[in-house]
Amino acid sequence: MLTLANRDLRVDLLDPADPADRPRQGTRYCWGGYVWQVSEPAGTPLLAGPEWPEPRPTPFNGQGLPESFRHAEFGTGRPLILEDGRGFIIGAGTVAPGDDGELAVVQPCAWTVTRSPDALEFCTSQSGGGYACQLTRRIALAGRALTSATALANTGARPLPLHWFAHPFFALTDRLITCTLPASWGMAENPGFALDAAHRLTLRRRFTDMYDGHFEQLRVGAATPLHAVLSHPTLSQLTFHTDFTPDSCPVWGNSNTWSIEPYLATELAPGSRRAWTLQYEFGPPRAA
Repeated sequence: MLTLANRDLRVDLLDPADPADRPRQGTRYCWGGYVWQVSEPAGTPLLAGPEWPEPRPTPFNGQGLPESFRHAEFGTGRPLILEDGRGFIIGAGTVAPGDDGELAVVQPCAWTVTRSPDALEFCTSQSGGGYACQLTRRIALAGRALTSATALANTGARPLPLHWFAHPFFALTDRLITCTLPASWGMAENPGFALDAAHRLTLRRRFTDMYDGHFEQLRVGAATPLHAVLSHPTLSQLTFHTDFTPDSCPVWGNSNTWSIEPYLATELAPGSRRAWTLQYEFGPPRAA
């Protein structure tokens, strides 16, 4: 593990170069800058996951604050960058079908990791099949605020599909959560979540186990970045916001965790670059 820490919080990240961390990585999430857990200095964990509190969840489920560059288009399954299951997944490495037919990383990305007093920066370059890119991810800690900044440059000759999403796994209170959304955002009627007149999202019921849950697309307000204020079992609140308007944004939850997932779905022309930022502000602990 790699660690960032100050007097307020401790941030543990998976080390993309450490063989001990690689079994947790898989092909779903970006290896560089994968925040595995954020904790109070006394050790109280503040994030969860679909299998929480399982200490070694499956790589597909994971935990913490992972981010993903998709290898297939959401909803259609159309391959992105890959051809016949071969090529590279941005932020993971070169992949090919394994013995079980599932994609496997056959050559992980080579990352350069630069540490400063309050941040870790992860850089890698990838190429194959006429595609090429340079990816930089910077995870910074300031007080009780954690920032994830990403920049992707298309250094190849072909247009580069950029299909990215964040998948933060937030902790529940008695298997419930409350989340205030921007006033211009909305949600269709559904059996899993409710959205009241104050734009406060809640669960309609407690999900019973990790296989019981609901997935729902939000209606994203025009030119409105995500700004969500969430309840938390041990903090006064947790705020999550983006510096961009998501192209789509689903919410999902089960009995162990809840997630709001801002998406980017676009294409980078050769020679172009896209940068974006997420910020998580962990409110002060609740009074005992």
